Amino acid sequence: MEEDLSRSCCQRPECPDFGKRGHGNLTVCGRYGKTGQYRLLYCRTCKARFSERKGTPLYRSGLPPEKALAVVEHLADRTGVRATARLTGVNRNTVVRYSRLLGEHARGLHDEFVALSPPDARGPAR
Repeated sequence: MEEDLSRSCCQRPECPDFGKRGHGNLTVCGRYGKTGQYRLLYCRTCKARFSERKGTPLYRSGLPPEKALAVVEHLADRTGVRATARLTGVNRNTVVRYSRLLGEHARGLHDEFVALSPPDARGPAR
């Protein structure tokens, strides 16, 4: 069974296929995590191996995915740091850390999408 890797790309900046989503250079070479829930990807171009979570706010996250998602949802709803910590049962420093990670990730995604959008969709030049 072939796994869908169309939304994934090589995470090694030195690779010629770095950042090219769905380029066909990735394969799943293993699984990891307590229950094998995460995929280990292999880039045929540069021979690098990396987690499918690398390049996401959940990379090296110690929280279970459900709890991390709850933190993200509360922050997206503009719930305060202390309230989010209380509602999700995590330390407020964890909430702040996720907030920063999410903000950096969102900025990167925004920049990527703006760079890929057609020139007329960006509005008038300034």
